[in-house]
Amino acid sequence: MYKFLIFLCLPVFLFSQKQKIEGTVSNTQGEKLSAISINLLNAKNELLTTLVTNENGVFVIEGIADGSVKLVIKDLEYAQFEKNIDLESQNNTLNIILKKDVQDIQEVVMTKQKPLVKRKIDRLEFNVENSNISSLNAWEILKKTPGVTSTNDVLAIKGSQGILVTINDKKIMLTGEELKNLLENTQGDDVKSVEVITNPPAKYEASGSAVLNIVMKKNKIEGYRGILSSKYIQTQYAKGVVGISQYYKKDKLSLMGSYNLGTGTYYREGIDYVNYVEDQTRWISTMNRKDKNKSQNTVNFNLDYEIDSLTNMSLNYSGYFSPKSFGTYDVPTLIYNNQDIIESHYRTVNDHYSRAINNSVSFEMDRKLNKKSQLTWTNYFAGNNARKYQNVLTYLNFVNQPPKENNFLTNNRNNVQLYSTQADYQWKDDKWELESGAKYSFVKTDSQLDFSDNENGQLQYRPDKSNVFNYKEYNFALYSSLAYNPGKWNFKAGLRAEKTDLEGIVSEPYEVNKNNYWKLFPTLFVQYTTENNHQFGLSYGKRISRPSYSWLNPAKSYFNLFSYFQGDPELKATIVHNLNFNYTWKEWSLDLYYRKEIFPSMEISFQEPSNNNVIYHFTNIEKAQAYGLSLYKNLQIKPWWSFSISENVEHNENYFIGVDGILYNNKIWNWVSDVSTSFTLDKKSDWKIEVGHQYNSPSVQGTFRVSSSSSTYLVMNKKFLNKKLEASLLFNDIFRTSGEKVSTKYANQDNYYRDYRDAQSFSISLKYNFGNQSVKNAKTIKKADEQGRM
Repeated sequence: MYKFLIFLCLPVFLFSQKQKIEGTVSNTQGEKLSAISINLLNAKNELLTTLVTNENGVFVIEGIADGSVKLVIKDLEYAQFEKNIDLESQNNTLNIILKKDVQDIQEVVMTKQKPLVKRKIDRLEFNVENSNISSLNAWEILKKTPGVTSTNDVLAIKGSQGILVTINDKKIMLTGEELKNLLENTQGDDVKSVEVITNPPAKYEASGSAVLNIVMKKNKIEGYRGILSSKYIQTQYAKGVVGISQYYKKDKLSLMGSYNLGTGTYYREGIDYVNYVEDQTRWISTMNRKDKNKSQNTVNFNLDYEIDSLTNMSLNYSGYFSPKSFGTYDVPTLIYNNQDIIESHYRTVNDHYSRAINNSVSFEMDRKLNKKSQLTWTNYFAGNNARKYQNVLTYLNFVNQPPKENNFLTNNRNNVQLYSTQADYQWKDDKWELESGAKYSFVKTDSQLDFSDNENGQLQYRPDKSNVFNYKEYNFALYSSLAYNPGKWNFKAGLRAEKTDLEGIVSEPYEVNKNNYWKLFPTLFVQYTTENNHQFGLSYGKRISRPSYSWLNPAKSYFNLFSYFQGDPELKATIVHNLNFNYTWKEWSLDLYYRKEIFPSMEISFQEPSNNNVIYHFTNIEKAQAYGLSLYKNLQIKPWWSFSISENVEHNENYFIGVDGILYNNKIWNWVSDVSTSFTLDKKSDWKIEVGHQYNSPSVQGTFRVSSSSSTYLVMNKKFLNKKLEASLLFNDIFRTSGEKVSTKYANQDNYYRDYRDAQSFSISLKYNFGNQSVKNAKTIKKADEQGRM
């Protein structure tokens, strides 16, 4: 009898079970939307629960006792979505498509703003489009990106300077001043976002302890449009940039081209101090560097073409040309004895010029194999050609020696070529995602230094001080990563294997250095999102930081008669281990991290008492480690007033073996603070003002201890002529407080230099938009049969 009762009641038991419904959220372009909050309300409009979509746009409704609910999505970027759902009759799958919340105002499209900072499972995304700093150049934007600091124009993420800078995931073949000049001539209006990737996933090459990826905007507007821009910058001397950007989109074809011309005079001042305890003398040099560059040319071109609905092709070219930068440095040096009296002096006049040419071309094909998988093939070529010439004349007046002159010339030519090809496969469904691929790259660099001096009374070529350095590096990589996103939990793990073969040949003295090795680089990411949208993340990554090609060149590059720079062909690659724990909620972002570096390579200096030389060189120190806490928050106090705060506290330790053979530990607690506030003064004209301040407490790098520094800025933007004309004002380093003192003091080493890079500036920029500026008439490309059959 009981079996019969169970049989009769079975349907009741089945239908009384709480229904489980899985849904996806996407936009009109078919892109799955992550981190979208979904509110479920009962018949009385009372909140039952809040769901959050995972990285694949998936959410799950389960454990709801009510028979019907109201689903509500409110997002800053998309129009509000509401839907009543009968949980008993609803299918197990639910597809939601959100539309942009767009208002057309006199041909100008206004969209609701995205959050400035968005935490993804493997990176932090800074949305430049929604910030006032979009009027700045790409270099200034990087310096103001949350989590990024700048010391002496060297970028760092959480204290680590081993950063790989990429544009649209393409490596830039420039470093130092050349990279800075390129980004200074890249308009911020072309930048969509900056991705801070502390633990890059397996898809990225393993080089660099972290990656800064600049994501450029894509043209989504039909027809032709353009931007004319100009900027005037007043520092110690004047500089200027003019440019034009043009965009065209029609059906399957999209074109973009831009050209920017920069010109001006660059200034840098400093003082070098060296104390020799052996003879109790102090050498003090005052250096004011002034360089003129009349032509800095930045060119970008991009072509995207949809061959069919399954196949896309893109071609990109970027070029940077600086045909001549020249200047003359007049550097007096005073030598004091132990009674603080000037007993000797000399004067160095350095007449020099340099040129730089950088070209990069990439070609990419993307093919959708089916609804879940696609294949991408990328080819990339970059070439960097640089030349530096200097004529150094030194007037010597030493105690107990007759006055005399010394003259030497150096001519340094460098040519670097890089080629890489990469194939990537991606498979993705609602919960699983697989990425796998292979990459081959080849680097060749040729460097030649010619040295001549007047040792025999007339200028003669000196083969013993000249040098030819040839370097080749082959790299082959395989990688695979798997992500699982069941709902509240997200998991991602990957492994990258890289084989490196390198060969360096030095001419004087002749030496051949060869090395080859296999390295494995695992990555792991875990993220948990609560119903109230609290996010917790844990990640680990192993990285390698290979020396820059110029660091491997052992040729002595003389600054003056008593100072030179020298690389090391036997530099070791640095192995980096990163461990991060992060917490995110309502644009609160908290990050606990630990970093360990084995044989980090960096530039250090040491004084040589026997000949009074100060030598700067790249070398490996023993090890370094750091742990710290980062905090970021953007507060929307009023609709017209917001406040942003970024704080980083870190304990950093650098272990190095000194010139006396003793192991030293250079350690310090470091604090970096960046706060800003912005106001909307007039909504109709987008009149905004932002004030910010950054502070760096003392820090360490190898043997160096770097003093504290700070900088305050103010930027104001306003639009005119129906928002076709935009004007911006920027006051940077208002109180001239960004100068630093970099010192070394241990054993018999006692030296420092004060450095100020002419950061105090006033600039005004104008941008005029012409052509079609509205997306309201944009046509949707009709999908061909290929995609319809998928």
